[in-house]
Amino acid sequence: MSKKTLFYVLFFFFLVIGFYVVMSNAGPGFKAITTPPIGTVQPFAFQNQDGATVTEKNLEGKVVAVEYFFTTCKGICPRLNKNMKSVYEEFKGEKDFLILSHTCDPETDSSAKLKHYADSMKVNTAQWIFLTGRKDSLYNMARHSYKIDDPANNLQSTEDDFLHTQFIALVNRKGEVVKIYDGLKPSEMKLMSKQIRKLLKS
Repeated sequence: MSKKTLFYVLFFFFLVIGFYVVMSNAGPGFKAITTPPIGTVQPFAFQNQDGATVTEKNLEGKVVAVEYFFTTCKGICPRLNKNMKSVYEEFKGEKDFLILSHTCDPETDSSAKLKHYADSMKVNTAQWIFLTGRKDSLYNMARHSYKIDDPANNLQSTEDDFLHTQFIALVNRKGEVVKIYDGLKPSEMKLMSKQIRKLLKS
């Protein structure tokens, strides 16, 4: 190795060491670079399975798993909610964890219909909440807050628009969407459970 090459190697070595030392001893004003949230929960008002209004205020300080489905679905929804049920069972009784299941078909899924569905699932609806409301508001939340459907799918006609997604948004205590999971894959649901535990400890 030539002297010139050795010089540059040593120079960059000490440069890296120096940078590390400076960052390690930085004052309280120094903030590490973090990945921004995928999305944030925007204000909303929907009706739950009991006809009561649920808003973003009900999510404050909670870790929340968010999905969309509809009660008459014969395709992905039964598998999606079977997998979600395993997560529910794991965290059942955890006061700071919620599941929000929004209907994709509010014209069919009234509060009463959602109540019947929730009863068939045998879940505590204080922890697993089923929501209905205006179709455009439901879809806007999915696409712009929870980021589980492409906003480009939004059609000019609300009547012709239909959302059908297997993705689940995980929201932290600050109302930030931190991760999107594929609800049809048990491996993804296990990863989500691990992340839920981490978020509950934070």
